[in-house]
Amino acid sequence: MQTKIITSGDQNRYNSLLREAAAALRDGALVVFPTETVYGVAANAANPKALDRLREVKGRGSKQAFTVHLPHRADARRFVGSPPPLARRLARKAWPGPLTLICAVPSPEDEEIAQTIPPEQLRDIIHNGKVGLRCPAHVAATELLSEAGVPVVASSANRAGNPPPFDMHEALRDLNGAVEFAFDAGRTRHSAASTVVEIQDDGWTIRRKGVIDERTIRRMATTEILMLCTGNSCRSPIAEYLFREQLAERLGIPVDQLAEQGYVISSAGTIAFGGGTISELSREELAKRNIDASGHRPQPLTIELIRRSERIYAMSSEHRAAVLDMVPAAANRVFMLDDKGPVADPIGGGPEEYQGCAEHIERAVEARLEEFLDEDLNW
Repeated sequence: MQTKIITSGDQNRYNSLLREAAAALRDGALVVFPTETVYGVAANAANPKALDRLREVKGRGSKQAFTVHLPHRADARRFVGSPPPLARRLARKAWPGPLTLICAVPSPEDEEIAQTIPPEQLRDIIHNGKVGLRCPAHVAATELLSEAGVPVVASSANRAGNPPPFDMHEALRDLNGAVEFAFDAGRTRHSAASTVVEIQDDGWTIRRKGVIDERTIRRMATTEILMLCTGNSCRSPIAEYLFREQLAERLGIPVDQLAEQGYVISSAGTIAFGGGTISELSREELAKRNIDASGHRPQPLTIELIRRSERIYAMSSEHRAAVLDMVPAAANRVFMLDDKGPVADPIGGGPEEYQGCAEHIERAVEARLEEFLDEDLNW
């Protein structure tokens, strides 16, 4: 067999060959393709003969599963319909990119993919109740996987025992004539393997070191939400404590376990000064809801807080503007807590003003929490 080479020099010819390669992949062909890490060799996971060929090319036994390669992040829901928040969080932050996630799939037959792949073949991708998922950040990979329109598994394009290839020529030293098509997209961006992380009930474990280091994974595994007002003594503490309490309730865990689950909720003020406390009337409003905020200490807004926070909820447009003055790139992460308008500052007012403020914040927090959970719990 002669391996057909696909390059992007002639766009019309490239598009034609891309469609041809994708059709062949659907029909059982093996295709060498680039990712941002290494070159891989792909097979149709729904085609038993293609999987046998892939094992033969790789020199891999039948007990070893291959990693599913996804054209788009949302396609993961076909394999893991109810992902743990941690898996969803890492996928949201790292995909497309050099991260492979191993997720538990207790009942493969209940997943959407079982409608496409016969039960006896599911073990080729969901082995011992686990599946490896990867969404590569390379246009050629995305195009091939999208055009193929079938579940695709892949492995590095080398024989067992040989190093993974970082360009097509290295791949074809092992696989020339053993695969139908090979994309030539030059050397891969990272020239290193993807990081493999296994998600567990109590956290995560790096199963293979790669492009993304442990420190970055740890940061990605945490979602930090910041509430912002002026002095961090009236409005934003109420928002912080209410969001934390409601989030814990929705997740079914104690408040003090939120950090262990990767959720950090804090608050700050645009002109806050250290040494103060929460305002007495704000503390009383939280106490009415059985929340003890007596330990709160105001903190100023900093560039580091902005950079760490995945979402920033401001009480007014002025507070939002203050964030953007410090970090313009945060524009897509800072929102009004109530998108219908500002939360009025109760400072200088009495119990009625603080009660109205707390009730306003409570309604806004409930709405934002629904929005947040929908994104954090689903692909």
